[in-house]
Amino acid sequence: MAGHRTEAHPHGADRLCEAGDRVYSRAVRRGRVAREDAEPVPCLVELALLHPDPDDMRWLVPTSPQEVMTRLLREMHGHVAATQSRMGAAVAAFEWYATLGGDERAPAEGAAIRVLDGLPRIRAAIDEATEACRSEVLAVQPGGIRREDELAEGLHRAMELRRRGVRMRDLYTHVARHGQGLLNYMELMGDAAEARTLDEVTERLIVFDRTVAFIPASPDRTIALELRHPALVDYLVTVFERLWRLAIPLTAPIPDSGIEGITHRERSIAALLAEGHQDAVVAERLGISVRTCRAHIARLSETLGAASRTQLGVRIAQAGLDGPPRLPEPLPLTAPGPAAPESPTGR
Repeated sequence: MAGHRTEAHPHGADRLCEAGDRVYSRAVRRGRVAREDAEPVPCLVELALLHPDPDDMRWLVPTSPQEVMTRLLREMHGHVAATQSRMGAAVAAFEWYATLGGDERAPAEGAAIRVLDGLPRIRAAIDEATEACRSEVLAVQPGGIRREDELAEGLHRAMELRRRGVRMRDLYTHVARHGQGLLNYMELMGDAAEARTLDEVTERLIVFDRTVAFIPASPDRTIALELRHPALVDYLVTVFERLWRLAIPLTAPIPDSGIEGITHRERSIAALLAEGHQDAVVAERLGISVRTCRAHIARLSETLGAASRTQLGVRIAQAGLDGPPRLPEPLPLTAPGPAAPESPTGR
């Protein structure tokens, strides 16, 4: 992230230098720091992490970590909004340029990436890909417990794939394990489908026969992209396979956190809190509600003996919970399905 810079300390508030980290940490613990102690790290004043004590100018007091985090998130949101605006302008410009070439563009280029606007068009395209699928479907399903209506909406496709002997593999978050609907669905699919879970997964993804993939193109998932470019599809399949190796089979138990009194989910929450994420972001990434997330944070604070969020951050680091949860040994790669038709690139 961009921030104020000096010649000696070229960094932002989200990535302090070692000296700056020591002085700012001391200021947060003690409530202030002597001005001369901060002279070797002018970056802290320039980044507004320290400011003069109005009662005694010989001292500098810290800006609260919560305020710094809010400021950084606001800057990040601004960068994202600006990027989205540029993307919209680029798409509009390119669409205008495309009209200059008439209808003589190559058919393969037009079919490589197709924008599907609206749920009816998305469902129709997925139904078409389902009908054409002959060997394998890979899917990533983010979020928490799968609702019955979501499972029922795609049941007819899954049953048709099973009838044709198509192999299906699905990735979910660990939270999805608690939904009886998913367990019933997997039982109904039998040997045709296999599911594994992770703490976090990527955004929604469906790949048919390693030749066509669907990904969302809007936050509400009412716009999707249909991808048929071999390089893009190969990339998405590689991402799926690597997540699949790290994931835990739905029928296997989730490993312990490795720390007494702290669950696997609480360790995952602690790691995300240590990265500076707010409760809503943590909840969304783990597929749980904000209310449930805060209940886990309260229990985590009680277990670690933390009286405040700032103290909780310190205790998380002291307990070694500021890294990702310990993963099980990666499972062996599954045997590949039937080979997809050779791509134009020969791969």
